[in-house]
Order: sequence, then structure tokens, then C-alpha cells
Amino acid sequence: PWSSPQAFPLPSLPRKQPTVLVVCGPAQNGAIGLVCARHLRIFDYEPTIFYPKRSPDPLYRDFTTQCEKMDIPFLSYLPTEVQLINDAYNAVVDAVLGAEAEAGEGREPCAAILATLKHIRIPIVSLDVPSGWDVEAGSSGGISPDVLVSLSAPKQCARSFLGRQHFVAGRFLPYDVQKKFELNPPEYPGTECVVALRAPR
Repeated sequence: PWSSPQAFPLPSLPRKQPTVLVVCGPAQNGAIGLVCARHLRIFDYEPTIFYPKRSPDPLYRDFTTQCEKMDIPFLSYLPTEVQLINDAYNAVVDAVLGAEAEAGEGREPCAAILATLKHIRIPIVSLDVPSGWDVEAGSSGGISPDVLVSLSAPKQCARSFLGRQHFVAGRFLPYDVQKKFELNPPEYPGTECVVALRAPR
């Protein structure tokens, strides 16, 4: 499911200045972030990617090449002065760790990235599992996103999510997987691939 996450308009992102910083980690969630950046570009947003530890996986390299060919800029470093990030972007997409992270938040470059993301004021959109969270127990000193986009289905930690909006992108989850894990997917209106589980607050 991670090869086709969808982009969606964010109410906090006015079209006049639709700048988004997509922060990608080295594993699967980072690849999801690359795909997200590509979709955002298609929808006329202006993503910038920070991807400090690139995976040697050929598929991830392909995603990186696609972003480069779409003229999406890559940052060489993440400013530690959070005001620079607040001023330059309208939102941050957190694709640093995700569901498969173990103790990755304690290792570089992830630890420094999370330290910076914890202090920014612009909205954070986390993909699948907010970085620094345990996939089951929830937040344990990780970031506090404004928006959570659960991929396939909400993880156990989503019960601890207190942000403004929660979306799920899992319309194309195979029926055998739904049955195996006893999932009860929401109704997707029309041709939407993403559905809101929590209305804006």
C-alpha cells in the first residue's frame, strides 16, 4: 500500500503560498514521503524535500529520480533555526520514521530532525505513524502533528492522536487483508482515495 499514498488539499495551505517541506527518513516511510511530494507537485503545491540518508533500494532511488525530474528541490541540510522553517513553509510532512521504526529516533540523522520538528509552529502532517511514537503505545516524547494520515488502516497508536484532523488512505486494501486483520474500512465517497475520520476542529 505504501507505493500509492494520495495527496489532498489542506485547509491550512492557501494556494497563494502552497509551500510544503517533506522530511523523509531512510526507510519505508521516507519512500512514502517521496511519493507524497510527487503527488503534491502534481496538485500544484510547491514541495521541498529533505532526505539526508538515502536508501540504496532501487525502488526508493526511482522515487528520488522522479522527484528530481519534476524539479522538486532537495535541501542539503535542515535548518536548526526553526524560525527559518516557519517562515519558508506553510506545512511540514513528517515521513521520517513511521510504523516500522524501532529505536530509530535515537539515531542520527533522525534524532536531530525530531528535535527540530518538535519546536516548529507551522502544521505538521504525519504519514501513518507520527515520528517518535510507538506504533502501539502511542506518543512517548515524539512530535505532536496537527494532521495524521493513516495508510491502509489506523494503527493502535492513532487512539492517542489529539490533532485537528485524521485521514485514512486505504481504499484499495485487498479484501483478504481486510478479513485477516478484521478491519472495518470506512465508506469512501465517490472516487476519493482518502476519507476523514475526524472533522476539522
